[in-house]
Amino acid sequence: MPIRPYWKGTLKLSLVSCPVALFPATTSAEKTHFHQINRKTKHRLRQQMVDEVTGRAVEKENKGRGYEVGKGRYVEIDEDDLDALKIESTKTIDIDSFVPAGQVEDLYRDRPYYLAPQGKVGADAFAVIRDAMKDKDRVALARIVLTNREHVMAIEPYGDVLMGTTLRYPYEVRDAAEVIGKITKPRITKDMVKIAEHILKSKEASFDPSKFKDRYENALRSLVKRKAAGKTIVAKEETAENRSNVLDLMEALRQSVGHNVQKAGRKKPAQPTNRRKPGRKSTRRKAA
Repeated sequence: MPIRPYWKGTLKLSLVSCPVALFPATTSAEKTHFHQINRKTKHRLRQQMVDEVTGRAVEKENKGRGYEVGKGRYVEIDEDDLDALKIESTKTIDIDSFVPAGQVEDLYRDRPYYLAPQGKVGADAFAVIRDAMKDKDRVALARIVLTNREHVMAIEPYGDVLMGTTLRYPYEVRDAAEVIGKITKPRITKDMVKIAEHILKSKEASFDPSKFKDRYENALRSLVKRKAAGKTIVAKEETAENRSNVLDLMEALRQSVGHNVQKAGRKKPAQPTNRRKPGRKSTRRKAA
């Protein structure tokens, strides 16, 4: 069932423009969510904003925003101040440039949206922009205003529509060296790498998100059902298999190869297809 657009406006490339709508590409609505409750009465709890000095609850009309300029000293920022910062054009996606698809780092990608044409008027222009990017393997970098803030958005072909992903600004991204520090470079042998490559090859597969199973979410739903039915929940004890054992790296690689070979041997062989009995003519074979 189609959902309501999150944003409506115009996609603009130089003098070419078309009306588009923005739809959230992800959702967390299906995840299990909890509410805070009173353990005695089982009633839901409501949060209150409390003045940290007086300890009294603050009424809604007295709530405001403030930026801390010193310890315990705040500058109040009201709605009029924020309105003065609003960008004029809030209904246009302006494409500034096109970059090679491989240059957009995943670290900068934030939130994905679907971009779809609105009505027949802009469908042709939308398709031209989409197919041109697909042929040249390019990603458009554009500017869009969402919730009163301007975002940089990477726009790229995604089937019949476009995928628009808001990008983080450099000040929102941490440098690995600053966060982790200096990493020592260990000495590894070519034999180790070759064995690791063999393990990688034995686990090769195609990317298929339909096979992703959220085991924690499934267990959480099962737990809620069992608790609602009045059953007692007992935590499982850690088995010897789950305890980590420190092994020599080369030995661990060799054991991994043997483990993968055993798993492959336990897989059921493919069932032979049913063959036609000899002597019967097949009209399908003639048609083929």
